[in-house]
Amino acid sequence: MKKVMLKTTLSLAVTLASTQIFASGFAVNEQSISGMGTGFAGRSSSADDASTVFGNPAGMSRIKREQVTGGVALIDAHTDISDASSFPNGGSNDGDMVPSIAVPMGYYVKPIDDQWAFGFGVYAPFGLVTDYENGFAGRYFGSKSEVTIVTLQPTVSYAFNDKVSIGFGPTINRIDGTLESNLSITQAAPDGKVKITGDDTALGYNIGLLVQATDSTRVGLTYHSKVDYKLDGNTKVNYNVLGLIGQNPNQKYDASLDLTTPESVDFSVTHQLNDQWTLYAGSTWTRWSRLKDITVENSGVPGALNGQFGTITEEQNWHDTWAHAIGASYQLNKQWVLRGGLSVDQAPTNNVDRSPRIPTGDRKAFSLGAGWSPTDDLTIDVAYSYLREDSVKVNNENNRGQTYNAKYENSANGFGLGATYRF
Repeated sequence: MKKVMLKTTLSLAVTLASTQIFASGFAVNEQSISGMGTGFAGRSSSADDASTVFGNPAGMSRIKREQVTGGVALIDAHTDISDASSFPNGGSNDGDMVPSIAVPMGYYVKPIDDQWAFGFGVYAPFGLVTDYENGFAGRYFGSKSEVTIVTLQPTVSYAFNDKVSIGFGPTINRIDGTLESNLSITQAAPDGKVKITGDDTALGYNIGLLVQATDSTRVGLTYHSKVDYKLDGNTKVNYNVLGLIGQNPNQKYDASLDLTTPESVDFSVTHQLNDQWTLYAGSTWTRWSRLKDITVENSGVPGALNGQFGTITEEQNWHDTWAHAIGASYQLNKQWVLRGGLSVDQAPTNNVDRSPRIPTGDRKAFSLGAGWSPTDDLTIDVAYSYLREDSVKVNNENNRGQTYNAKYENSANGFGLGATYRF
């Protein structure tokens, strides 16, 4: 019971790890539709529109007209589960546990003078929705998760000259989570249910440097800070078997969970070959090794159950990762630009601690995109990405003797639509 409860409670942090979003761990890549078209290569060096507020705040110095950029990415994920077994209670393994997910974004940039610019961004840096079918064989290790993080970022940039600029933006980050798992002590039907909710607001920052190294080459460096959360909420347990030991079958505890989302560093290069072709490359390092373990503190737990639900700790042992991307754009004419990109991304999980909530593997993604500017004031961007992960195995066991073993193969299609309007 302790292990099952632990698996569920940890979800406030761990189930952010999305195998369906186009970045590893629990990072979300979809903060720019124009960037999506090049596989997010050159994220910190391109500064093509107001989404540079996220990609590199120093890039606002290249924005010469007041503008707004907005868009939405739709992620359609697919998961095949095979070679599955569970003990002692069986179940189904339908896969495709992620509904279609819409990831919105919006930005504003206003040049103040030749040196200063102001910007503002609203985006989702992390998030996940998973919903396994009723009777899922791995339900004791996680059945449903819904977690979102939304970030607000006011930003300023300063250009020292026409070659070097810097930018900085504090981030205001809101996290909300709702989780569910099944629970069984006796191994007999019916199962109990465990539901966790929690939320917090915390601060971070985003800082960037942009250098015009030559007339045709720009280099960008962006640092996204770690963010320390303390989620407060409650844990609800509904399980009739508790009545057999003289406890209320409907339990509710105050819960708190410390979670740190990791810092990351993005280094990118944008090189204009000629009037038509532009090349992009970039690498991102993320300090996932911060997630060594998760400790949950539940208060208000009856003495008879304190050993089960009081203080709970589980090792995660994630490791740091690198992501790499290359891309290109072709200026077909004044109105149209075509884009493409390839990216690879390491998974931070390991073969020992991986669970049905985070069955993520190393991934590769292919992207296409286009931008259409019917006037000098308006650009409409579209993008498509296909992602496929290496297959991974999940091998879970708790101290009630319940096990779940399966092979996961994940893939996803991403569709993006955005627009930039210049005043």
